[in-house]
Amino acid sequence: MADEQQNPNQEEQQEKINQLVTDYKTTFGTENGQRVLIDLQNRCHLFSTTNVKGDAHESAFNEGQRAAILFITQMMNRKI
Repeated sequence: MADEQQNPNQEEQQEKINQLVTDYKTTFGTENGQRVLIDLQNRCHLFSTTNVKGDAHESAFNEGQRAAILFITQMMNRKI
């Protein structure tokens, strides 16, 4: 019985994830979205170090920015 109830919930969750992936691709897949994505990649340290020598807090802040842009990039590359 639990499996029967869990299955529809899993399907609903997967549908929500698929819709979100589609939304990311729609948002960043346009010419305007690509310009914004490139700007975010540069601002959020995707292609540079996040380490700030002697400042662990700034390094952690930079890494948080990088994690956000990595998430966006992963959503863009995800297959539906």
